[in-house]
Amino acid sequence: MHKSLTLIFTLFTLSVLAQKNPTKEAEPIVAEGKLLYKSEMASWYGTDLFLEKYKDRQNIGGYFSYVEKEVSKCIFFSKSDNPMVIGTISFDETYNVKTAKIDSTERFFTKNENDIYEIRKLALDEINADKELFKQYENSNLNLIPLIVGKEKKVYVLTGPNKNGVVLFGNDYLLTFDKNNKLLIKKQLHKNLIPITYGGKEEEGIQIEGAMHSHLPETGDFITATDICTLMLYQKFAKWKTHQVISEKYVNIWDCKTNELVVLTKEVVEKITKDQEKNK
Repeated sequence: MHKSLTLIFTLFTLSVLAQKNPTKEAEPIVAEGKLLYKSEMASWYGTDLFLEKYKDRQNIGGYFSYVEKEVSKCIFFSKSDNPMVIGTISFDETYNVKTAKIDSTERFFTKNENDIYEIRKLALDEINADKELFKQYENSNLNLIPLIVGKEKKVYVLTGPNKNGVVLFGNDYLLTFDKNNKLLIKKQLHKNLIPITYGGKEEEGIQIEGAMHSHLPETGDFITATDICTLMLYQKFAKWKTHQVISEKYVNIWDCKTNELVVLTKEVVEKITKDQEKNK
């Protein structure tokens, strides 16, 4: 099966580039997914580093992360009506904890940080108020990832696992805000939670090299930014080579080694499959 996927990647450049290119259409989604990943990685490692050094746990009001000029920052703020930044942990693209910069200087939020803080707080209020929309499952957490790019202000909500050996897709949400941090839209991206287990077969000499999930029409034809973020966070643990997202029109193929996406129409995939069958 995975030889077939390799062939699909190769034939893609020959059979699709001259036509309408869905891979090109999906580029903004890929870019946004990678931003979410960078932010979440800063939160993962920044939390551990900060808590090692900061002992006054009662003074911690929360944290958030963002990317600024290729630097990923995790910001911790105080527990007060007018919170202050109490810790800043900065990472380069390697996320090497040994080279991360830790600044314990207490300071005010920057304008951008204040906006991130505000939309994150508003999103959390919505989650707590609207239990019908925002569902919480056992052995999982809802993780908020605020994102401000240009004039766009968003908060993505992902469901993360509390135990090893499983990747959770779905039960994710997007909240969009205007320039004044007023909530415009809140919506669910996937309509359900999609757990995919990994590992446990290595002792039998079996390594599962890929996985897949499907999208209902309301989720859309393309892989979501949350899917990409989740894959980049967990693919190294699952040791996957590829992940497919099957929609009504397309087969989205994510390469876990190169972090690149190829999107093929189902017609192209069917043609490639038939050609492979003929050449056997």
